[in-house]
Amino acid sequence: QVQLSESGGGSVQAGGSLRLSCTASGYTGGLNCMGWFRQAPGKEREGVARIGRGGSTSTSYVDSVKGRFTISQDNTKNTLYLQMDSPKPEDTAMYYCAASSSTCLWAGYLRTKYSSWGQGTQVTVSS
Repeated sequence: QVQLSESGGGSVQAGGSLRLSCTASGYTGGLNCMGWFRQAPGKEREGVARIGRGGSTSTSYVDSVKGRFTISQDNTKNTLYLQMDSPKPEDTAMYYCAASSSTCLWAGYLRTKYSSWGQGTQVTVSS
């Protein structure tokens, strides 16, 4: 079982920047896809970005964050990152990292395909 722990959340002004981190512990050898999700109050949890591990390290983003957010990973540190540039007030949410043993192509942003989740880190963007 993989344990995930997010950090880096906080308050930021629109147009600023913030970097979220997610550190994985435990056995990570079976992971094939890592993702960032977010959930705003009263809304469903939605996928934001995902990145492959192992054979394919391709990235994917939802349209609302393309060109502003960057997902990356440092496998030597077992750490996943989400660089948030030019955040907007509508990006305010609890952000979660998640891990899947499925490939990103197969997992997509289906929450049920991600077996491990962090506890979340709050991001608040003010105008």
